[in-house]
Amino acid sequence: MSDLAGVDWDLVVVGGGNAALCAAIEAAETGARVVLLEGAPEFYRGGNSRHTRNFRCMHRGPLSVLTDAYGEDEYYDDLIRVTKGQTDEGLARLAITTSEDCLPWMENHGVRFQPSLSGTLSLSRTNAFFLGGGKALVNAYYNTAEDLGVAIAYEAQVKHVVVTGGRFEAVEVEIGGERLTIRGRAVVLASGGFQSDLDWLARAWGPAARNFLIRGTPYNRGVVLKDMLDQGAESVGDPTQCHAVAIDGRAPQYDGGIVTRLDCVPFSVVVNRDGERFYDEGEDVWPKRYAIWGRLVAAQPDQVGYSLIDAKSRDLFMPSVFPPIEAGSIGELAEKMGLPREKVEATVAAFNAACRPGTFHPTELDGLATEGLEPAKTNWARPLDTPPYYGYSLRPGVTFTYLGLKVDDTARVTGPEGRYENVWAAGEIMAGSILGQGYLAGFGMTIGTVFGRIAGREAAAHVA
Repeated sequence: MSDLAGVDWDLVVVGGGNAALCAAIEAAETGARVVLLEGAPEFYRGGNSRHTRNFRCMHRGPLSVLTDAYGEDEYYDDLIRVTKGQTDEGLARLAITTSEDCLPWMENHGVRFQPSLSGTLSLSRTNAFFLGGGKALVNAYYNTAEDLGVAIAYEAQVKHVVVTGGRFEAVEVEIGGERLTIRGRAVVLASGGFQSDLDWLARAWGPAARNFLIRGTPYNRGVVLKDMLDQGAESVGDPTQCHAVAIDGRAPQYDGGIVTRLDCVPFSVVVNRDGERFYDEGEDVWPKRYAIWGRLVAAQPDQVGYSLIDAKSRDLFMPSVFPPIEAGSIGELAEKMGLPREKVEATVAAFNAACRPGTFHPTELDGLATEGLEPAKTNWARPLDTPPYYGYSLRPGVTFTYLGLKVDDTARVTGPEGRYENVWAAGEIMAGSILGQGYLAGFGMTIGTVFGRIAGREAAAHVA
């Protein structure tokens, strides 16, 4: 790989996921000489993108596999609802409106889509699902990048971004045990957040973070992010805010991916270690609210929760990768899950008594709410009364962190004295500019695609 250091590259792309690939492809299509530095081995290439399933897309009418229409204002309202207003409206609307053009661009670069899967029908209008999942998308983009002449280095650990007087000069990178200096006329930083560094998470969250599971790649340790912040790059976002989902407590420490997510919460009674409910399980449809549950579970004793359902709800959500614990009664289920039997029985009895008659609609807000119960369940509140009963343990599963680099609408990074001359960022390393808190299903891919493409075009134009 030492030959990489002997080239004066037009563009150095740091990262190997969706945003990095979009930037590399856009730049290479202009004729720019591009090198992409992926920190993972080739088998694990693609960062968190390899675990994704779909892309949230604005459209004025049916588009590819998307049905009906999903306009800018509705999309933005959905975002505001989950972020509670913690977003840069200009950048958010840029991501939203540009997403419509991205879908055909993705198809033109090898990505294939399929109709919504069973259990995700509520997303058929808003989210386009990848045929073959995120791994297929990543492979398609790598094939395209290679066809365009992009040089790709794997297990390329970038240690330092050399910036002098507001101008990028080179990266210092370790490849195969060899320390290299790779020079370029511009750089796109797309190396993700810091979630895989448990020490950094613990500094932000406290010791409880050591009980968190990391859903995505173990290679996103925030080395480049920290290096840029140490050099005075302007930060955006809160280090305690992140895409944190309640996942199966039996998932591995790292890289469990999307299959470890549990979509059963809206149809559940969720209790903590002490057998007590702690939040409204039916606050909104799952794609808009699922990402709050990681933080909710993180705040409970031992950072664990327990989702309890009955036979009526068993087939209403995406199947889990691990089978649930099954029992013939609520008390037996509590004992099997290590919960206080009498307390759980009392909690479920109180919940059942608070349920009221109504029409149940599993894919939309149905207003089927409890009465006189605190916290209330405001939708999909049906008694747990039909055996067998099922249970899942829930742990916080962190996908990516929101602390990142501040960028403008051209994806250029802001330094201590204004915009850097030739430094751009895309993807999770800058997503905190738009995601102040909360999450909207498929929106991370939207941010990465939109700003990856912008960064690649802008960097190539600068070089030209």
